[in-house]
Amino acid sequence: MHDLKTGEADVFAYLRPDSLVGAAVYLLLFVLAALLLARALRAAMDTVMVRKGHLDRTTMSFLQQVGTAAIWVIMLILYAHLIPVLRAMGTALLAGASIASVVIGLAAQSTLGNLIAGVSITLYRPFRLGDTLQVSSPTGTEVGTVELISLGYTTLRTADGRCVVLPNSVASSQVTINLGAASTAAPLAIVIGIGRDTDVEAARRVALETARQLLGEAAALGCFLTRVDPNGAALELRVRVPDPLERDALRSRLVAALAQRFTDSGLDSRDGRRASFS
Repeated sequence: MHDLKTGEADVFAYLRPDSLVGAAVYLLLFVLAALLLARALRAAMDTVMVRKGHLDRTTMSFLQQVGTAAIWVIMLILYAHLIPVLRAMGTALLAGASIASVVIGLAAQSTLGNLIAGVSITLYRPFRLGDTLQVSSPTGTEVGTVELISLGYTTLRTADGRCVVLPNSVASSQVTINLGAASTAAPLAIVIGIGRDTDVEAARRVALETARQLLGEAAALGCFLTRVDPNGAALELRVRVPDPLERDALRSRLVAALAQRFTDSGLDSRDGRRASFS
């Protein structure tokens, strides 16, 4: 019994933080803890990205890297405070980190302001990807669709194709009017040109059926006669876009489907002129 107690005392003596073996064991434990915490953080970020598809991947990746670095720094400071030889170094590291944070904060106020505002926008979600915003800019009032939300800037795309880059600190501080999703504010319109001897009602019916088959019953808003002249007529097919980011790809698929359906239905003009789609 006395030998057993002596053996336990020897083991604990080896595991003391001020011994070489104990310092090595504690270092291994702290490294394993940091790896497990970093992996748990990465898994949590991946879960958030899957459940919240509107979050910007650049933002989440940056936050993950910052969180991982913070985990390693905290573990290093705790380990330095645990080991007597490194305790003075740990105190110096903590004081140095405090001084460095103050210097960096003073040198990069605007950048940090955009960073904090970007995190705030990501968390509180006053607007999302695909929303149409009305904002104030040096050139006046601008209306655009949210195309990207990053850590520093929010990018809008106007109806005429211009790109409006808005610092997140400005986006979070100014009065911004959210006009709603771009799909409801601006329906996708496709102009269909037909010959003068083409049955207008048949063309309208085929266009609506094609849109409903491709997008669903509720997405087809209507097909309207907009022009009649000696050369032919023009129809305008209007559909609601489910995902604003897929607007161009949807237009391409719809135009291809319409061209195929008009050819199969024999709606091309008898004089050889084929229906046009734009």
